[in-house]
Formats: sequence, structure tokens, C-alpha cells
Amino acid sequence: MAAEQTAITSGLPVSGRTRVVGVFGWPVAHSLSPSMHNAAFRHLGLDFIYVAFPVAPAHLPQALRGIRALDLVGVNLTIPHKEAALPHLDTLAPEVELIGAANTVHHEDGCLVGYNTDARGFTAALQEARFTAAGARAVLVGAGGAARAALWELARGGARAITLLNRTPSRAQALAEAVARQFPGVAVEVRPLRGPGRAHALAGADLLVNATPAGMAHEPPLDLPLEALPDSCLVCDLVYTPPETPLLRAARDRGLRTCDGLGMLVHQGALSFGIWTKQPAPVPVMRRALLETLAGTATGLRLTASRHLGDN
Repeated sequence: MAAEQTAITSGLPVSGRTRVVGVFGWPVAHSLSPSMHNAAFRHLGLDFIYVAFPVAPAHLPQALRGIRALDLVGVNLTIPHKEAALPHLDTLAPEVELIGAANTVHHEDGCLVGYNTDARGFTAALQEARFTAAGARAVLVGAGGAARAALWELARGGARAITLLNRTPSRAQALAEAVARQFPGVAVEVRPLRGPGRAHALAGADLLVNATPAGMAHEPPLDLPLEALPDSCLVCDLVYTPPETPLLRAARDRGLRTCDGLGMLVHQGALSFGIWTKQPAPVPVMRRALLETLAGTATGLRLTASRHLGDN
């Protein structure tokens, strides 16, 4: 069903020669990547199509083997597959070896090569928000694949200190120790997501990043004492559905600058696009497709709500 819907909305003539890329996730119905990539393919006249594949965690090894069997060009990986996929890939790009997570797979001559475009996509989004990591103090919530990419980029960019807030401190601790070994000049500490220490960490932050699913549609919002943040702090949420998450709304109400997840989504997607097609991605086209899709989704939700209220 996902493939059928993508083919219909892409506007591309699908034939036996059409090359297929996509995204593996669980869940994945919320993904905006099909609209973004298919708009880019259409704009450049490329005979490609991008499909959302719902892949349950237990089926990930078979799904990755299926890339070879079906001769797919490649896939993106999203929650919860960015780390779990690594043992099933043939080759890992250097950034994947460092970060410990992949979000892009390219099928090259029968081999599955893992890349991480999240990291550079995150940096590009921060640059658009006019934020520089050098010398900054950052608080990062989460320890999954997206958090790993953000953490390594902040450390590589010269952040002075990074605090990891996570529900399972032991998981974050291993990540913090790995980063500290690679970047000895960066102070990395771990604090529990629930506890008195988080307010102290927020009080000195130049940047707050949510790299968890909290605040995504149907997920509970992230509960943090934003009143502890300095007025100059930038609040970034890597969740992109909805574009303004409860965290970003609360930050805006508090008068803080914000950065939504669309910037990282566009830039990591553009990098993946280049890996698969060997062509520069039309970033403005991809961004416009995302905004149009989001606008259409919001309109559909309002119409549905209106019908449920009785259309009086």
C-alpha cells in the first residue's frame, strides 16, 4: 500500500526501468521523505521513486537482505533501525564507524554500504539558525541514532561542554566516554532525564537539542524546566511532525530562539540523494515539497476535526 501511494503522489511514470529507493522504519507512515525525494526526482527528470517501507525490528535483517534481492538503489534508516542495521551491512563509511549509527544505505555492486548523513545535516540546520558549535555549551536529550550524530557533530565542531540527558544514564555514559576519547578537549557529562541535576545543566546552555521521539504526533511531550534556560539559548527539536512541537512552542512562548527538525531532514535527505544518484540535490525543491505536504496534512486534520464536530 505504501508503494502504491508513493507512486501515485510522485507524479512519475513508473516502469520496469524505474530505480527504487526508500526508507525503513517502524512506524514509518508519518515520514515526509517520500514527498521530498519524489519532488526532487521529478524536478530533475530522474527515473527514480522513493517508497516508505514499514519494517518491524524483528524483520530488519531480512529487509536489508531484500535490498540486494530486489536490486534497490538504497534506503534511509529511521527509528529504530539506525544502530541495529550496522551488523548487517557490508561496509561502513568512516563517520558511521565513529558515530555508531547509519541513516543511509547504498547498494553498490552487491554490497550494502552504510553512511551517516544525519551528522552533516544537523550542522547545516544549525548554520541556517546562525548557531556555531565552537565554544558552546550544549544539552542533548537522548542517546539513540539521531542523538549520536548530533553529539559527534557538536564535539567535532568544537563545543566546550556537552551534557547528555537520558532516561537510561548507563546507555548515555558509554556514548559520552566514546566521544571524550575521540575529542579530549570536550567536557561530556551524563545526567538522568528525570532529576534535580537537569535544571543546573540547562542553566548554562547555549543550545538545547531534543533527539528523542518525545513530542512527535501521538507521543508525550518532553518535560523540561525551560525557565532555567538563559535568554540567549537556541532550542532545537529534531522531531519534524509536527513542525512546531510542544517543546518549540514552549520555547517560543518563553521568548527563546528555535530551530525545527525540517532543516536537518532536508539537508540529510539532500546528502542521501547525492549518494544514490551521484547528482546534487535540488534543496529548495525538497524544502518546498515538505512545506506543501505539511500544509496539506494540517488542512486534512482540520477538515477531519470539523466532520467529527458535526459540521454545524
